[in-house]
Amino acid sequence: MNKNVLYRLYAAVFVGVCLVPSALMPVFRNSSNKEKRTLASFPKAKTEDGSLNFDYFSQFEDWFSDHMALRQQLVTADGRLRSALFCTSANSDVIVGSDGWLYYGKTVDDFLRINTLSERGVNNICHNIDLISRYCSDNGAEFIFTVAPNKNSVYSEHMPFNYVPSDNRSNYERLAEKLSGSTWFCDMKQKLVETTSSIPLYHKTDTHWNNLGAYVGHVSLMDMLGRESCPAGNGWYTRNDRLGDLAAMLYPAEEAKDTNVYNDYEYTYNYQGRFKALDDITIKTVCAGGEGELLMFRDSYGEAILPYMAECFASAEFSRAVPYRLTDVKGKTVIIEIVERNLGNLQKYAPLMNAPEADISGIKPTAGTREGVVIKAEKNGMLTHICGVLPDSYFSSDSAVIYVTVGGKTYEAFNCFDDGVFSEGSSDNGFSMYISSEEEISPDDITVTAVSSNGSAVRTE
Repeated sequence: MNKNVLYRLYAAVFVGVCLVPSALMPVFRNSSNKEKRTLASFPKAKTEDGSLNFDYFSQFEDWFSDHMALRQQLVTADGRLRSALFCTSANSDVIVGSDGWLYYGKTVDDFLRINTLSERGVNNICHNIDLISRYCSDNGAEFIFTVAPNKNSVYSEHMPFNYVPSDNRSNYERLAEKLSGSTWFCDMKQKLVETTSSIPLYHKTDTHWNNLGAYVGHVSLMDMLGRESCPAGNGWYTRNDRLGDLAAMLYPAEEAKDTNVYNDYEYTYNYQGRFKALDDITIKTVCAGGEGELLMFRDSYGEAILPYMAECFASAEFSRAVPYRLTDVKGKTVIIEIVERNLGNLQKYAPLMNAPEADISGIKPTAGTREGVVIKAEKNGMLTHICGVLPDSYFSSDSAVIYVTVGGKTYEAFNCFDDGVFSEGSSDNGFSMYISSEEEISPDDITVTAVSSNGSAVRTE
């Protein structure tokens, strides 16, 4: 056969193969559910202000990459080849470990103990949680704070051999040490590590703990409350019915089922109001055999622990809303659960609650410059949100308390940098709080005093 004919045939086949994903797009539609992300939208020729969209072609390329036919099958084939041949991941959000274990990529910094919070950042979080604890106590509520550890903090042995932690201490280790003397900190990591079980407490191909791991966390919470935990029936058994979120990201075309753990206890609690799934923003339950009221702020780790907690309380509310709404805590048990990788969020958002008043008449501050000081005040429902950022010159140690004076009253603020309000400034130097105020407040009428742990105090003038 003539070489030219072969070349043309080869080119035709090559072009034909390349056109297959385009030609089949109307038939094969990709879903964003498994990959845990939003697929790119089809671009528009003009922007919102009516001008030409000069990013049209790059946006079209993103749209085509996300929507081309057989994309998930190709991604799955690539993921399987890389994990089998090179023990590496085709997805930056997934780490391929040994023995089929997968880990969430966003936990790498915690595992390696790099890019950790500053010392002031850790102290800010301690201050913020302590402020919530005092608020709950003043309002007749019982309070517990706990951290659900990352999977590789409990099962590090399956991480890739080339992931070697530094000699630094992790955010969790530093925070746990500072909170170890408190009566309201529940160290779930210690309980999970100490638990001896032939069944792993975390899913192999999912970010989260399994039902048994969540039960260990539940028992540790109830022990701190001095209460009986939810019964576990006649023991635990396994079923292969969990679609691991990490496996779904790496192998989206497969139904990659993971093992989950169950017991035969028959729950008696009921859902109140509209309930769709365990990832609802707000879930309310009632249980005739339970005692007391629970208000639990949780994240995705709270899904598996919810049934156990709901069974133990006469009424319970589970919330994923941020910021935490603490306006009604009187007489309740208040629990805040957050996963280890998100600890930094605790110095981002002040909870919705009236900031406690403070007396700083005995403090003699020096006058601070207004340069670099940003203060904002805006109504938020029945409350007024006051937040801002201070320059480094206001701080002379790694620990400080920030007071806000407005309308003749002084309040203790949360050490929070609200990145939804401010785009510039140090995340360690922010303050945020809510107060009840019927009138509009001008930032010019607000005075801020930063008192460092060494006694130094600086006030805006």
